[in-house]
Amino acid sequence: MDETPWHPLTAAREAAGLSREQLADRVRAAAARRGLRSGVDKSRVTKWETKGVRPDDQHQVYIAEALGLPAPAPGGPLPWPYWLPGAGQPLLPENIVALGPATTVPALREAFQATMDHTRRRIVVSAVSSTALLTLAGTWAQPSHTAAAQPEPSDTATLFDGEEIDRLEQATALFTNRATEDRMRTIGVLEALLQSVTDLLDERRHGAQGTARLHVLAAKLASEVGWHRFDLNRHAEAARFWIGGLHSTHELGDIDAGAGLLSDLAYQASWRSRPNTAADLLRRALSRARHPVAQSLLQLRLARALAVLGDRQGTLRALAAADKLLSMPAADPAPSFCSWHSTADLAVDTGQALLDLGDTRTAHHLIREGQAKLPAARIKTYGVFTAYRARSYLQLREPEKAAAAATEALDLALRIGAPRCVTLVRDLTPAFEAFPTAQGVPELLARTAA
Repeated sequence: MDETPWHPLTAAREAAGLSREQLADRVRAAAARRGLRSGVDKSRVTKWETKGVRPDDQHQVYIAEALGLPAPAPGGPLPWPYWLPGAGQPLLPENIVALGPATTVPALREAFQATMDHTRRRIVVSAVSSTALLTLAGTWAQPSHTAAAQPEPSDTATLFDGEEIDRLEQATALFTNRATEDRMRTIGVLEALLQSVTDLLDERRHGAQGTARLHVLAAKLASEVGWHRFDLNRHAEAARFWIGGLHSTHELGDIDAGAGLLSDLAYQASWRSRPNTAADLLRRALSRARHPVAQSLLQLRLARALAVLGDRQGTLRALAAADKLLSMPAADPAPSFCSWHSTADLAVDTGQALLDLGDTRTAHHLIREGQAKLPAARIKTYGVFTAYRARSYLQLREPEKAAAAATEALDLALRIGAPRCVTLVRDLTPAFEAFPTAQGVPELLARTAA
């Protein structure tokens, strides 16, 4: 269950002694005094407070008037909702840093702090709530609230010559373009690189071009470290690193890269059985994503979330859009976060979505077809797809084939060190228990219970 929502508007409204319905009444009255009409009701106030929905600039003026506060200036120094009294620093629940100018460093510091808490202090790191994620995504989805450009340092003699950034770029390319097994073993190097990039960003001595290069590195490395944490089922840390990367793309102004990080957060939400949150994040990402391959991946992940929610028509529309967009010509190469996206992914994830909708036969065919197309280099994805194939065999009531596929997925996951894939297989245990004497099932159950 998601955590109790939090929002600065909630505190301001309660401080004024107003219910959500009473605030809505006052907002409508503020519009009426100007000879205008507002359709705000209790439901809309609830969305402002719990769903990350941002009121437009005019309604923010009405809200201020309803609460007896000074009206916020359009394009002022603090975005919604941080002009509200008591909002304090731009922090969301769980100390998540809100998007804004120069917020990448504190966001990445927060991610590293979460890792330190987990590994050194043995503290349970709090999960990132849907409220925090949707508020971040809502801010990102507003084109008028992109991060402001940072001023150049006044003393140009203090600027670095760029050689250190050159070396960081070379090292990042070396350690991120490796086989999955190797990257799992070199995560300490990636973390050290990200720490160095964060420190250099904090110095602010690299000029506009150097700072942009550092933000590119920060986003890429934060994404890599986040996926490592995700594969280890350390979801609170994974989300914080992806959020740090989102801040970096926001300051850089790289819209598609930002959409990709929102997509990663949505994928995690789906994985953790929060399909509504996943769908909301993906819709916000789709509102600004530009490249057709990026849009295709976002639509495919949206289809997966909608299928879990039982929305057949929505799922089929998203799948059709993903298919069309993937084959659409584009002037520019696909962004790095989705450059791997292919017809193999489309086939398997379409199959998985159809499996959730109950179209078992078609689903199984597509999963098998997609897995056959997958390049050998994507071994971790192959393992995930193999676990999906095991699930589809179980739904077809073919336990022997399911056990063989699940055993293959488990062996692969243990070999490359991918606990997330192990979890996928273990989640199939209750279904296998219905076939205790089928070939391969007793051995598989014994291994997953160990």
